[in-house]
Amino acid sequence: MSKIALVVEDDINIADLLRLYLERDGFEVQLAADGGEGVSLFRSFAPDIVLLDLGLPDMDGCGLIQ
Repeated sequence: MSKIALVVEDDINIADLLRLYLERDGFEVQLAADGGEGVSLFRSFAPDIVLLDLGLPDMDGCGLIQ
């Protein structure tokens, strides 16, 4: 069974690096560049793990998890 990771990060270089490490460890990775997209992907995929940038352009990462 595949593990799913969601990376919510607006810096594409950081997001790509995290994706590479997670895929190496067997995760299927979904990337979101902002909070709205992150919420949508979270609801669609029910990831096993979420890596969340706290300083997103459209909303605060802490507010996103509430």
